[in-house]
Amino acid sequence: MVVAAAENTTSPAALGSVSGNVKMASDGMWQGENPLDFALPLLAVQGGILLGPSALGRWAAFRRTIFPAWSAAALDTISGLGLLLFLFLVGLELDFRSVRRVGPRSIAIAAAGIIPPFLAAAGLVPLLDAAVPTASRSHHASFLSLCVFVGAALSVTALPVLACILKELELLGLPFGDTAMAAAAVNDVFAWALLALALAVSGGGNGVSHPPLAPVYILTSGAAFVAFVLGALRPLMSRLVSRSRRVDVDVAAVVACALLAGAATDAIGVHPVFGAFVFALAVPREGGFAERAGEKVSPLVSGLMLPLYFATSGLRTDVDSVRGAAAWGMVALVVAVAIGGKFAGTFAVAAATGMARREAAALGVAMSAKGLVELIVLNIGKERKVLDDTKFAIFVIMALTTTVVATPLMTAIYRRTPTETSPEGDFELKDGDVCPA
Repeated sequence: MVVAAAENTTSPAALGSVSGNVKMASDGMWQGENPLDFALPLLAVQGGILLGPSALGRWAAFRRTIFPAWSAAALDTISGLGLLLFLFLVGLELDFRSVRRVGPRSIAIAAAGIIPPFLAAAGLVPLLDAAVPTASRSHHASFLSLCVFVGAALSVTALPVLACILKELELLGLPFGDTAMAAAAVNDVFAWALLALALAVSGGGNGVSHPPLAPVYILTSGAAFVAFVLGALRPLMSRLVSRSRRVDVDVAAVVACALLAGAATDAIGVHPVFGAFVFALAVPREGGFAERAGEKVSPLVSGLMLPLYFATSGLRTDVDSVRGAAAWGMVALVVAVAIGGKFAGTFAVAAATGMARREAAALGVAMSAKGLVELIVLNIGKERKVLDDTKFAIFVIMALTTTVVATPLMTAIYRRTPTETSPEGDFELKDGDVCPA
């Protein structure tokens, strides 16, 4: 069994491909073979190092030895699979019964948290291009594609992070928590629709010319995929699950279908994570089936695959590329727009719909948390060559900053011991759960 050697396009010195095939495993060092020249042992070493506290990746000799160009494909594939399954889990956790219970307020709040930062992207992109000009032609994106990607990045709210904040403040299950989770669920759907639009208008990012109507074909095919999954596949799955008693077999089949859905959206021209996310929305909630499926998939994803994704994202992030007052000024501006745009829109609509000002302010801060969902958007933007290294690093810093400050700011605004009672929300973290992102 062989693994094809991967082409490293991350630097000019590494252009071209490594010829030949790479064996899966060695015959051992006693037979004169270096295990680090073979795919599986090298991947095992890479995973152990990346999951540990090591910062040796900044040492050039170490990085060339442990992370050679030909090994990138295997590491990226495993971390990408973890990403796909994570979005599958996020989709499983979304239950729109909470949206129906809260009512139109959640939709209005979600829209108010997306529209201002998305519109702000049109003014931010020219400033970003002026402060951080793109050095490589391969990363020179059109104004429209960069605006859509930046708008999506600024508009994202990380539902798992928000759930963890609400759990820490003991607000899950209260009216405020229900409103926040419902708004975040709607926000997630909007955000992935924006990402699908961004992928459609960005092209393939590989320098190959595409048909002029390709974005129209991608959007039309994507809409047809969503309609088929939610309109035809969802009721069919509900009937099949209600008649079956083989839970383990059913869960395995659902995971397999999520992978196939990812392959389908990749063929359409939208990222595979979009397919897994949409398919998860169609998984039946009746009888706790979606919850059981999530419980079986979550340990592997959160314990191994997601940490690898975080680590490989860290390897791609060159903070040293953010140099000079102009670049760091853009970091401050991007952070301010990401927090201010979310806060202003969310606070205004929440307060206008009858929410207390303190609660509206806390909700505005909480909706600014980005988490892993933001990294997904940014990494896709880098893969499509919409974001160069410096712009990518600027937005990664923004994602980390907004996520880190969300909890203390919301705690300062809204620290209380709840005395109200209400039905528990549909999204619940169990005792001992760790926030996945």
